[in-house]
Amino acid sequence: MSRVFYVPLADGLFHSTPWTTGPWGPDAQHAGPPAALLARAIEALAPDGSHVARVTSEILRPVPITEVRVEARTVRPGRRVALLEARLTAGDEIVMTASAWAIRTAELDIPPDPAADTPSPPDDLPDLFGGRKETDYIAAMEWRFVSGSFFDPGPAVAWLRMRMPLVEGEEPTPLQRVLTAADSASGISGALDFERWMYVNPDLTVHLHRPLEGEWVCLDAVTVPEPSGVGLTSAALHDARGPVGRSAQSLFVARR
Repeated sequence: MSRVFYVPLADGLFHSTPWTTGPWGPDAQHAGPPAALLARAIEALAPDGSHVARVTSEILRPVPITEVRVEARTVRPGRRVALLEARLTAGDEIVMTASAWAIRTAELDIPPDPAADTPSPPDDLPDLFGGRKETDYIAAMEWRFVSGSFFDPGPAVAWLRMRMPLVEGEEPTPLQRVLTAADSASGISGALDFERWMYVNPDLTVHLHRPLEGEWVCLDAVTVPEPSGVGLTSAALHDARGPVGRSAQSLFVARR
């Protein structure tokens, strides 16, 4: 089996491998890889010299581990800003969509933020799932925790890195690396006991003020559940140089 998330079959058509398998069951993908696959299609349409500054993914239903098709279009062309959309279909169903703003880049005389900081680097931290035998998303990613844990409720800071390409034969782009990791913010920072509670995000929004540098993405994440059954996960996103953006996920919260 290929050590990739997706194998291209034809223009816009992909075979989803078991490495995309998420925590909700053996037949459903983790939202990170399909979010990155939609971002890949969006990047292909982004104007030259632009930066994809915001991507919002809508998870309409569980994404099955099967052949999927991705289509993208330009909604609002422009030299300064452009609005782009993509959709992911499985069979006859649209299972996930994404919209993005691409903003033109320029060289401006703006000093860097002197307060910019980033968590401790991942080099000397243990790889939490390095020996995992399952073929799934968790095993497809490298996880190094600065603080917090999958197993203890509360905020967490973790570095994530893809162990394999998103699409066979391609080097992941900085945007694809961020989108593959960012949906995990709610998973690492759960405020409630996983054995008693479930929380599912129907969306993922990522704002990026600059491209990621290198392969590692750091999620400094916190989850806030409300007694109403609605919650929010937010995360500061970093690379080795410092902050790159933020992510947010709306949450449906319920007892198991």
